[in-house]
Amino acid sequence: VDSTRWQQQSLHTEKPESAKGYNQQNEILATNAAKDGSLINSDVGAPRISKLTCNFSHRHSDYCRMEGDLRIHGRSGRVYVVSSSTFRPENSTITVRPYTRKWEPETMSRIREVEIRSSAPPPHSFVIPPKCTVRHDVPAVIFSTGGCGKNFFHAMSDLIVPLYTTAHEYNGHVQLLITDYNTEWVAKFKPILAALSIYPVIDFDADTAVRCFPSAHVGLESHRILGIDPALSRNGYTMMGFRDFLRSIFSLQRPWMTPVSRSSGKKPRLVFVLRRHSRAVTNEADAMAAVADIGFEVVAAGPEDVSDMARFAPVVNSCDVMVGVHGAGLTNMVFLPHNGTIVQIIPWGNLKYPCRFDFGDPVPDMGLRYEEYEVTAEETTLKDKYPRDHPVFADPLSIHRMGKIWNVFLEEQNVTLDIDRFRGAMQQLYQSITTE
Repeated sequence: VDSTRWQQQSLHTEKPESAKGYNQQNEILATNAAKDGSLINSDVGAPRISKLTCNFSHRHSDYCRMEGDLRIHGRSGRVYVVSSSTFRPENSTITVRPYTRKWEPETMSRIREVEIRSSAPPPHSFVIPPKCTVRHDVPAVIFSTGGCGKNFFHAMSDLIVPLYTTAHEYNGHVQLLITDYNTEWVAKFKPILAALSIYPVIDFDADTAVRCFPSAHVGLESHRILGIDPALSRNGYTMMGFRDFLRSIFSLQRPWMTPVSRSSGKKPRLVFVLRRHSRAVTNEADAMAAVADIGFEVVAAGPEDVSDMARFAPVVNSCDVMVGVHGAGLTNMVFLPHNGTIVQIIPWGNLKYPCRFDFGDPVPDMGLRYEEYEVTAEETTLKDKYPRDHPVFADPLSIHRMGKIWNVFLEEQNVTLDIDRFRGAMQQLYQSITTE
């Protein structure tokens, strides 16, 4: 009785104009219960046994899968699992923040909680769920865009790859519901969302309907940074498969990179991803000229080029090599043809491990090659800000321990390449990707 009264008050608070309908249903149910001691749900012909399973053990994300009689009310942020065979009193209410950076408390604090309420099968249930107002015959996937999704690296690593892992198996017949709805993010990734679901996405937080689904996922399955573990994927998905998926969406013409013969007169294409404000290459014109002298056809890509994904993806796909300083723009390597090469310029600051973690480690599973160029103390503009006996140079790891890695080594630093040194590294690369 207390549970029923609380539900009525809660729904009335969230949407007064619809509360009357919910209250009428609850009055009917309460009357039926009073007559014969059982709860009769007027909008379900016969009781359906549901099932709920959750995984809270992974470092990246918590997620729950459920099937049966499921009722989702976005405005209140609740999912009702009715007549659950897995019901336990101590787990009757579970909360999930549906984002994939579980190890970052600050990021996760921005994610709205989704509350999953399960009830026991009759005759042991005393929870009266809200009545369905919309019925779907496809599964639901609920996730958040409230984390770091505006950054292209995080959008791909935290959202798009996990969304592919979770939803691609339904061949478009799945309903996506987004909490912490970001209109700009949805617009940018509309082609990918449309390839995953044939239905318009739903703004979960603004949705006042009680939607009933045969099955649902709350949260996305994430295995690793910008990657998929086929052993953990129910369908054995791979990052090469994911890249083929992107290639089909954007109609990219080159599935594979084939070595160019040096004697043919043809040149391998190289896209140089350029940054502004931080981690910029201050002598980018000289660097690109040196690469061109070696024998590459060089394509310059500034922030204005990189920001238009649909237009930039074919440019990347037409190239054999991508070069750039550590940053989100390198994520566009997902559009390179298989067997292409990514060259990451690592800024000063003992950043080899974190930079490799983001863009080096994922590369082999993508079917790409990885090279890196580590900046020396002579090539960083930090030498103009700090004396050589400063911890920035004498003990970079102490800056890490102080929690200033982002402010000092990523935001304050630009790079002035040693052109001769850089040319030597790129010459070796040229020789390795071309034939006689």
